[in-house]
Amino acid sequence: MKSTQNKKIQQVKETTMVVGIDVGSEKHYFRAFNWRGIELTKKPIPFSNSMVGFKSFYEEVTRLMEQNDLEEPLVGFEPTGHYWFNLGQFLSGKNIRFVMVNPLHVHKTKELDDNSPSKNDRKDPRVIANLVRDGRYFYTYMPTGVYAELRNASNRRFVLTEELIRSKNRLQKWIAVYFPEYKGIYTHIDSRGGLMVLKTAPTPEEVVKLGVDGIIQIWKDAKLRGNGHKKAMLIVNAASQSIGLTEGLEEARMEIQDLIEDYELQLKRLEKVNSLIENLCKQIKYVDKLLEIKGIGMITIAGFIAEVGDITRFDNAKELQKLAGLELVADSSGKHNGKTRISKRGRKHLRYLLVQAAASVIGKNEEFRQIHEYYTTRDNNPLKKMQSLIAVACKLIRVFYVILTKGKSYDASKMLEDIKRPVTTKAKAA
Repeated sequence: MKSTQNKKIQQVKETTMVVGIDVGSEKHYFRAFNWRGIELTKKPIPFSNSMVGFKSFYEEVTRLMEQNDLEEPLVGFEPTGHYWFNLGQFLSGKNIRFVMVNPLHVHKTKELDDNSPSKNDRKDPRVIANLVRDGRYFYTYMPTGVYAELRNASNRRFVLTEELIRSKNRLQKWIAVYFPEYKGIYTHIDSRGGLMVLKTAPTPEEVVKLGVDGIIQIWKDAKLRGNGHKKAMLIVNAASQSIGLTEGLEEARMEIQDLIEDYELQLKRLEKVNSLIENLCKQIKYVDKLLEIKGIGMITIAGFIAEVGDITRFDNAKELQKLAGLELVADSSGKHNGKTRISKRGRKHLRYLLVQAAASVIGKNEEFRQIHEYYTTRDNNPLKKMQSLIAVACKLIRVFYVILTKGKSYDASKMLEDIKRPVTTKAKAA
């Protein structure tokens, strides 16, 4: 996967036609150039974001290559949201190479042509094509097979989790207003036994009418264990002494019931997606070895693979570190030495997942806990807690890479090799 800028420049040969595309939601614009930067199109050519538009683009590119005795196109565009997905799939099907340019590079470069940073459909394709000619591009990755399925499933899980949290928070708000004593009975607002009661009797008045026997009957019908007469008495007593609002109950009753139904529906969807993710992960080689790491679960592994895709496309773990935006960058000039920081230019979901995983292994895994303690307490260049967390996240990347590419089992003892114990005077004498 590693490719220097010089190697990228060498991809543009005398027989190459460089095509820059400004991607839009409904319409795209392209301009074509030869390897020297001479434009082959008289003006930006539009084509629709449809199969008809894609075919017209392909036909025009083919015609231009024949007209100018060129052999292969190299297409470049910005990764603008999701609008390029369908176009990328079409180009892959036609065996046309396409690459991405950094939107930040486009923004900073476009004013060189006319000393104006303005955006327009005529200007952007030229800027993109010039960046490609200069080797300032990166190769995109479109996952296929199980990796594509896993990425989609993981993205859906993320959305469902957010929706579940929102429903839970809204439910908590309404209960706090109309039945605040409920929080003292159940530690978690979404306790199954409590939600069953509220679904039938959303307000304290209705809970009192339902009574202890009615509550117990609900739990019996659902074959719910762990909720008995004592818990039912607590709910009824709390409801009889509730200070919750007694006005607007009709709307509150509907709102609470709807929120509970939404929560239960989203929970079922999440469980279904989690099951799919687990089955997909089992199809990937050496995933079982990652589960040997204490503090690392299937959801973390699935999220990692979903973001990375086929890990064998990477030459080393440092490329993964860069993908996550966790590579170190120095801010220095002349005699000035600024702070070293992480770039944060990468897949933010991957970066978030790795940091969360690092926190998990520090809390649950003895060897990673020792590493964290060493990083933060060593005499030479001790790290702050957040810096140590980043360092542990980078170590996890290296561990994941070795296991998934070489099939090696997790070795806890090797994790401690980073710890450099100070050599005592007695040890030196020996």
